[in-house]
Amino acid sequence: MTALCLVELDGAEPADASLRAVTLARSLGTGVGAVLFGGAVPADTLAGYGVTDAYLVEPSAVAGYAPRAWARVLAGLIAQAGATAVLAAGTDRGHEVLAHLGAITGLPMAANCTEVTPHGPGAHRVVRHRWAGLLLEEAILEAPVALLTVAADAVQAAAAETPAPVAVHVRTAELADEDLRVLAVESPAGAGGASLATARVVVGGGRGVGGPDGFAPLEELAGLLGGVVGVSRVVTSEGWRPHRQQVGQTGTKITPEVYLACGISGAIQHVAGCAGARHIIAINTDPGAPIVARADYAVLGDLHQVVPALIEALRARRPGPA
Repeated sequence: MTALCLVELDGAEPADASLRAVTLARSLGTGVGAVLFGGAVPADTLAGYGVTDAYLVEPSAVAGYAPRAWARVLAGLIAQAGATAVLAAGTDRGHEVLAHLGAITGLPMAANCTEVTPHGPGAHRVVRHRWAGLLLEEAILEAPVALLTVAADAVQAAAAETPAPVAVHVRTAELADEDLRVLAVESPAGAGGASLATARVVVGGGRGVGGPDGFAPLEELAGLLGGVVGVSRVVTSEGWRPHRQQVGQTGTKITPEVYLACGISGAIQHVAGCAGARHIIAINTDPGAPIVARADYAVLGDLHQVVPALIEALRARRPGPA
C-alpha cells in the first residue's frame, strides 16, 4: 500500500508546503510515492523525507499547469501504485487538483487536514481546519482511497529517521483534449517562482506602504531575498494589490522561514495568516502595533527609509562581475 503525494517544486527543490504534506503522508504507515510534473526529480531531498518512489510525468505530456490533466494522471497512478490515499499541500494548486481528482473518481475529499490516521479498512480519521482555522473538525472519511490536502501551517516538515533510495518511474500521460482545456503556461521570467503559500521568504506590505507605487521597493527586496510579496487585507480592499497576494484569515496562510512585515499593524486576521512563519520581522513606526508584539525582531522606523537601506546593504553583499 502506498500514499501518493503531489509534490510542487520551488525552483529545483520540493516546496516546503509539499514536504509538510509528505511528512503527514509518512505518518499513515505506508510507503510514500511523490508525483512530480516536469523538471528533474530531487531524489536526495525526497529520500531524506521518507519518499520511496517518485513518479515523474514527462514535461512534453503537460507543458504547464493543467489542473484537470494533473488530476487525470493521479487517477491513473492510484491503481498502478496501489494507493490508499492521495495527499497534496493546502495550496491553490493542491486544492484545485484534488478537487478535480474527486470529480473524476467520485471519491470524497477532505481539505486542510491537520491529522490523519487509519481507522480500519477503507476509513481514515481526519482532523481538519474549518472556518479559516477558527475551529477543528474531527471526522471519519470512508473511502477506498482518501483524498486529502494538508493545512499549510499544521505540520512541520520532518526528515525520516531511516531514509532509503528513491526509485524513479517516468510516466507518460494519456490525456484527452478536454483535459488540457485549462492550461497555464509560465513565461521564462516567472518560471520557478514560489507562490505565496510555498515561499520561504515573504515581504509583506500594509497601509503604511502608502499606495500602489510604494510596493516597488518591496518587490525589489523580495527579489533580492528570493521571496515573494504579500499584503494585508486593507491593501486589497483599497485595490492596491490583487487578493491572491493577501496574507490572512480570508487570504493565504503562509509558512515561510522569514516574514518581513512592512507597515502592517497586525490585525488578528492577519496574524492568523502569518503565525506559521518561523521568524517574523516587523518594520513599523508604532511600537504599540500588534505585529511588533508578535515579532521576533522589530525595527522601529519608517519603512520608506529602512527598506531602501536593506536593499542597498543586500546589493553591496553581492559579488560584482568578474
